[in-house]
Amino acid sequence: MSPSWLKRFKAASLKIHIGAAIIIAALFITMPTYGKVDPNNPDLSHYAFANYIGSGIYRASGQNAAIANIPFAFDIENSEDHQLTLRLPISLGFFDYSFSDLPEGDFPDGVGTMTITPGIEYKWFYDEQLTLETYLDLGYGHNFSNSSNVGIFSTGISALYALENPKYSPVWVNRVYYAGYKSSINDSAESYSVLQSGMDFGLGQHWDWGEYTVEPRLFVAGRWYFDKLKFVTPVEDDILTSHSYEVGVTLALSKPLGWGWFSTDRFGVSYQTDGELQVWRLIFEFPM
Repeated sequence: MSPSWLKRFKAASLKIHIGAAIIIAALFITMPTYGKVDPNNPDLSHYAFANYIGSGIYRASGQNAAIANIPFAFDIENSEDHQLTLRLPISLGFFDYSFSDLPEGDFPDGVGTMTITPGIEYKWFYDEQLTLETYLDLGYGHNFSNSSNVGIFSTGISALYALENPKYSPVWVNRVYYAGYKSSINDSAESYSVLQSGMDFGLGQHWDWGEYTVEPRLFVAGRWYFDKLKFVTPVEDDILTSHSYEVGVTLALSKPLGWGWFSTDRFGVSYQTDGELQVWRLIFEFPM
């Protein structure tokens, strides 16, 4: 990502931004595995964290499931040194659906879970290189398979630093955040906190595509969980994740590309693993 990302952040405009169109997301994006839920069992509420661990193909214990993350956002205030945004992300979960269903053109039978996590995000543009971010979310989730509900809370801080290298325009990203939920089933609760660090950088190549300039970029990231992140599976043993590593490639556009309400300047794919957990993600925004 080139240093122009700071200028785009500073642009004074009110707009609605959707990071992934619902049709594209429903077809292509998958996430941690749940399987079909027995109403007599404890709530498999890991879907409550869908908005924070990201969309992707999460495969654990030989199972898959699908989540479509739709990060609505509304810019409340823009200035030269800060930006205030109202976030309204929605995540939809689909049971027993994965990439293997795509060649046959099969669609999910129905929505299994849904979360809505509205919140406020504040960005402070300290200078041309450093941006500091913080957010606070309070949300709600519903599991349609057993009619359970969860209350969701999350907060975090981030630092994005654009290194001085015009050819590769690297961006060093560090984030610390916390997410937790409380379920209506037995008042069960789970939480986790994570330190994330990574680097996004170009390859020194640019292509012209009509009125757009396209830059291929790579990124590497690591996540270390202070509280082990639990991937609940209905058949096999639960998976506890203390860390994960991710590598990916994206195409960065010189300006947002949009159709109606859908607008993004990034497209890409990545692979994430901790040894047992395997994640393939499709990316429609800044990848870290």
